[in-house]
Amino acid sequence: MIQARHHRSEHGPARSSGHRWSGPLPAARRAAIHGVSARRAAARRRAADQLAAVAPVPPGLPVLPVLPVLPVLVVAVVVLVGVLGGAGVVWLPLLAAGPALAATTNGPRGVLCVGLLAGVLGAAQGLRDEVPGHELAAVLAALLAVTAASGLASALRGRRERVLAAVRSVAEAAQHALLKPVPETVGPFQVAVRYSAAAAEARIGGDLYALVSTPHGVRLIVGDVRGKGLPAVGTAALVLGVFREAAYDEPDLLAVVGRIERSLARNLGPDDFVTAVVAGYPRPGRLEVVNCGHAPPLLISASREVAPVEPTHPAPPLGLRALSGESPRLQSLPFADGDQLLLYTDGVTEARDHSRAFYPLAEGVARHVCEEPARTLTALHDELLTHVGGRLHDDAALLLLRRGTTPVPPPSDPPPTTTPEPVTDAA
Repeated sequence: MIQARHHRSEHGPARSSGHRWSGPLPAARRAAIHGVSARRAAARRRAADQLAAVAPVPPGLPVLPVLPVLPVLVVAVVVLVGVLGGAGVVWLPLLAAGPALAATTNGPRGVLCVGLLAGVLGAAQGLRDEVPGHELAAVLAALLAVTAASGLASALRGRRERVLAAVRSVAEAAQHALLKPVPETVGPFQVAVRYSAAAAEARIGGDLYALVSTPHGVRLIVGDVRGKGLPAVGTAALVLGVFREAAYDEPDLLAVVGRIERSLARNLGPDDFVTAVVAGYPRPGRLEVVNCGHAPPLLISASREVAPVEPTHPAPPLGLRALSGESPRLQSLPFADGDQLLLYTDGVTEARDHSRAFYPLAEGVARHVCEEPARTLTALHDELLTHVGGRLHDDAALLLLRRGTTPVPPPSDPPPTTTPEPVTDAA
């Protein structure tokens, strides 16, 4: 709309305060408008880059540049075989493979071009080999019918691809609102996240994570909603919304968990629940963890020893406290400089290979851990995909938190000593 007003003011009359003015906009205003547009475009590019980092496109078949040319090659091969074999009518019906294949690699215009090429070459070959007229006419009619059907199929495929692209863009926007990109540095921590949804085309699922810096320290959550699909996404959105509010308001980490529990008790069904680990860093050197029926995090010491953080008092998942009557307990851990904490969902530990063996996460962490969380998670994620054969069958989330090393200030130099100048009496 800004550009439309700009265009109208330059090329037509503009109304302002009861008088007419048809001159161009001032240079300063035009520069401001272009600056706003440039900043908006840069913000959109940054958001797209963050989405690609958090939710990479699942691996699939690459679109090779040779695919659109493949139908033409098929037609050329059929014609060449017919010329060399000299049995024209036997090979002419195979020309229909060209437009049929073009329906999967080209648009309607490409299909028609391939069909026209096949028809011209087929007619020329039939006339050269003196194929009877009725047989040649039947072959060309069949070729025309296949070309028309393939053109329609190509148009429908293009329409479905556009709809899928629109759905993907909506899913990306929903993911950006639900699973906000986590910065690489939050307070004294280095942070990295890797997330893969089981519904690869949707790019969102029932796993959840969030990390916020609050007046009570850095707080984070990693959880897994029972079920998949849109109902699981709705529950994940509810948990994350309550967590982000409570993390700022509640000084006690157990109070944060309590607010999430009460909200889920009001909104979930009797068979629904959420497993989660909520952690906080209230003061230097101490880490608080509340485990609600979730897989135990892995604590990685500065010496790269990996140990699971098993809950001292197991608690039920969120949403089931009323059935069990048990409340979660707060667990306090030492967390020194160089220590790391890995939180994950069961989609990682329950990933199986072709022999039905689970992925050994602790061993993988011991192999790939380093001082760069992003590099560690990239190696783990690649090894996980290799373990399962390229595609996960459940949502999987990994969040790695590393306490940075506190720099030691250099010793301050002593203040320079100055020798007072002797005072001489004036004559």
